Amino acid sequence: MGLLPFIKMHGLGNDFVIFDARFETIELTHEELRVVASRRMGIGCDQIITLEPSERADVFMRIHNADGGEVEACGNGTRCVAAHLMEEGEYNHLTIETLAGLLRVKRDGGSVSVDMGIARHEWNEIPLAAPADTLHLSLNVGSPEAPALADPVAINIGNPHVVFFVSDAVGTDLVRYGPEIEIHEMFPNRVNVSVAQVLDSTTLRVQVWERGVGLTAACGTAACAAFVAAARRGLVGGKGTVQLDGGVLKVEWHQDGHVIMTGPASLSFIGKVDLDVLIKAKV
Repeated sequence: MGLLPFIKMHGLGNDFVIFDARFETIELTHEELRVVASRRMGIGCDQIITLEPSERADVFMRIHNADGGEVEACGNGTRCVAAHLMEEGEYNHLTIETLAGLLRVKRDGGSVSVDMGIARHEWNEIPLAAPADTLHLSLNVGSPEAPALADPVAINIGNPHVVFFVSDAVGTDLVRYGPEIEIHEMFPNRVNVSVAQVLDSTTLRVQVWERGVGLTAACGTAACAAFVAAARRGLVGGKGTVQLDGGVLKVEWHQDGHVIMTGPASLSFIGKVDLDVLIKAKV
């Protein structure tokens, strides 16, 4: 394959390696995806994004997690891709196609806003393995007598999320509990796990365990999921901020069900990679 150009970007520390396949096909194997994402043997990232042609939008964004698995949506990744393409084309609006649908994006100064679509709450939309009350899931983790995490909200923001409300988000050991919840039999497609602490009527503090990635500095869809979950419980209003390990995102949940997420997108560096060399070095 030779040297393959890429760009490295991040949104609040949630980082991405982006390949441009709009004009020449790029198909990475599962092994190549994993080694590119490796922070010790490759470039290092939470997600690998491949830009492809689209007949419905300005671009199709294909997303793979660090474990090589393909996923439906990525909020921070969408902002980064949009910022890159807007800079390239010198415009402030575009539409990005993903497996989760069409996402409309606009740039306002140094921030990028994404309409993440309609938040979905039905059990089969998450999806769950069986019918259940998604506002109060019967899921406890830890000791049966005194569960560390209990009574979460399930929601789909282009991908599946479960949100637990806690008194101390930063102090919750998601490295311990996240892997167990991610693969729980209740979630046939696995699930992203968040713990959310309500700071006031417009502010949440959130920590995220991302499926296929692990503990992450930020996750755009998780921020949206946590805020909508809190709004469904009557803990916040329809507009506010979500504080993540990597920084702050603004989230709005409109009356029509659409969720708007706003935040920064940053370029880390530009380079070229020889995948054959990476694979050989891995061995």
